[in-house]
Amino acid sequence: MWIFGTKGASGFSASSTSEQVTDGINGSGLTAVVTGTTSGIGAETARVLAMRGVHVVMAVRNMEKGVTVRESILLETPNAKVDVMELDLSVQASVREFAAKYCCSGLPLNILINNAGVLSPQFKLSKDEIELHFATNHLGHFLLTNLLLETMKKTSYEQKTEGRIINVSSSGHRFAYTPPFDDRIDDESSYNPVYAYGRSKLANILHAKELARRLKEEGVNITANSLHPGFIVTDIFRSYNIFSVICNAILKYFVKDISQGAATTCYLALNPKVKGVAGAYFSDCNLAEPSPRCEDVELAKELWEFSLCLTSCK
Repeated sequence: MWIFGTKGASGFSASSTSEQVTDGINGSGLTAVVTGTTSGIGAETARVLAMRGVHVVMAVRNMEKGVTVRESILLETPNAKVDVMELDLSVQASVREFAAKYCCSGLPLNILINNAGVLSPQFKLSKDEIELHFATNHLGHFLLTNLLLETMKKTSYEQKTEGRIINVSSSGHRFAYTPPFDDRIDDESSYNPVYAYGRSKLANILHAKELARRLKEEGVNITANSLHPGFIVTDIFRSYNIFSVICNAILKYFVKDISQGAATTCYLALNPKVKGVAGAYFSDCNLAEPSPRCEDVELAKELWEFSLCLTSCK
């Protein structure tokens, strides 16, 4: 249990749970795509959104685990609408295949939650020969968002509803080194897992800010925001076995549980208090201040162009 819980302007705090921040909200008629839903805060986000009546499409790399999570959601909420679709964010061909199938399905899209992430101690390249953290945590979501954006725009227009795009970042974005976005991201000799992870999480925030700016300029009723879920021991630490054991045994009273960790995501997805809010960064279901670099408009534009180049999505 998280021991500090001072409520912010939203009326919620670090100890608030995903069910509490969505209490009384009816999500019927809404459709959400959530990445990385086989465990942790992704699975909890899918569960709570489905509980609130949202049609949830679980975008997962491991279909077997995804089906298991779906079945557990249906046991709790038998009338829930939950689908499972395969998606490997580290492989751009997989992202394109997922987006093509989704767009051909005829499903609307109100909410896109870019939640999935990796944290690897070893230097690895994706199938597209891009450093794994950047390829998965940022580029995969950047490409996915771009490919699903027209569907979101159409849904927003036809249903006269606000679309919401949510990037799950981390306070780890503060560890990104300078310069963060150039060809050296694939240089093994300068690799540091903390810096690499931080760079991808900085990219999540800058992506949301630049996307929000572009959507506002276009006059589209879709918002984009980012968040820090809090410190939670989830499967993202599966490569750090000793660290996970220590956290579970000693630090469990100082870290959030899964329901508290998913609260800010669920808050941004459904709560009416954030209607119209865009380009912002949240923590503990309240507005928060990211590092000064996240306010760099030119850096956000630079990242956007760099990401377009790497995904050939012009």
